[in-house]
Amino acid sequence: MRVLRKMMALRNTADAIVIGGGIHGCSAALHLVLRKLSVIVLEKDYVGCHASGVNAGGVRRLGRDFTELPLAQAAWEMWQDMPALVDDDCGYRQSRYLKVARNDVQLEAARARVAELNRRGFTHEEVIDRHILRRLLPACGSHCLGALHVEGDGAALPFRTTQAFKRRAEVLGAYFSEQTPVNRVTRRKSLWHVTTPCGNFEAPVLINAAGAWGGNFAKKVGDDIPLEAHAPMLVSTQSLPAFAEPIVGALGAALSFKQFPNGTVLIGGGVCGEAFPSENRTRLDIAGLERVLNTARDIFPIISKAQVNRAWAGIEGYTPDQLPVIGRGGAPGILHAFGFSAHGFQLAPAVGGVVAALVMDETPNLSLHSFSPDRFSSSK
Repeated sequence: MRVLRKMMALRNTADAIVIGGGIHGCSAALHLVLRKLSVIVLEKDYVGCHASGVNAGGVRRLGRDFTELPLAQAAWEMWQDMPALVDDDCGYRQSRYLKVARNDVQLEAARARVAELNRRGFTHEEVIDRHILRRLLPACGSHCLGALHVEGDGAALPFRTTQAFKRRAEVLGAYFSEQTPVNRVTRRKSLWHVTTPCGNFEAPVLINAAGAWGGNFAKKVGDDIPLEAHAPMLVSTQSLPAFAEPIVGALGAALSFKQFPNGTVLIGGGVCGEAFPSENRTRLDIAGLERVLNTARDIFPIISKAQVNRAWAGIEGYTPDQLPVIGRGGAPGILHAFGFSAHGFQLAPAVGGVVAALVMDETPNLSLHSFSPDRFSSSK
């Protein structure tokens, strides 16, 4: 085993180098080795350190941007048999997802959304009235009027999932080098040369899956893609009696709410603190946390006095239009897959497959037009 590890440590060439060991980088690595390509993953910290390992773990199609839905649907189908892909169920629990309406305006907006979805050929979302809502969610407040509802959406454990993708990719031959920040990137003789404190690496293809640091890496290879780093926050509460089997959100307000089998409740929804990506740290916004907690308390009076045990935030990259960047860069052999704007966890199994298809010079079976890296260019 020691000899094998030493040999792996000396490995510095591959068919593709993935920059970033979050869930999208790990998924890309796995799909590439499934296609018999050699892969090196360079991660500046450790796999799952940032957004991929500390998010809410939602596996949802509900509420997605229309252009993102085909990708979300393809990923959802893969989630139904995750052990076949990564030899681990990733703690995935299928249930249902609800976005609760607390006034008539929100309920009418939900009906309009479903009508537009149906017009586009999507039938997974429906509007339910207060009576069905009360049956599915007895603990919700009496003022809740109904909800957007999807049967079959659920949640998984994000750090476990990211590690499962990593392990499976490693078993199939991918090489991961953690604590390996990229210092410099150059291109010579049809190869990309990546300089790091841990040695130099080279490959004809570079995949930028660097998350909140994706914009900075894009600049290293000549692509100017706007990205801001934010810190989506989460809190967990003390253990409470079981009262919420579905995953719950809110129409008109930020909320992601789930109760675990041990009774603890995880509350988030995209409200952000301050991110300092150059320092690998975040600062919580207590007022923002209080807003999302008040939304949760309004929907679930049962938690009005529940004790908050812990609060934290990840570091995530957000694009101006809140859609990911997936596609080829301007230089040969560059692919981007970052900017998932706090809703990329569920998409990862399908994103890895799309990236692998692009590396193989295939046309993916899903449209990437809305995710094009050059969509922010002033010349477009």
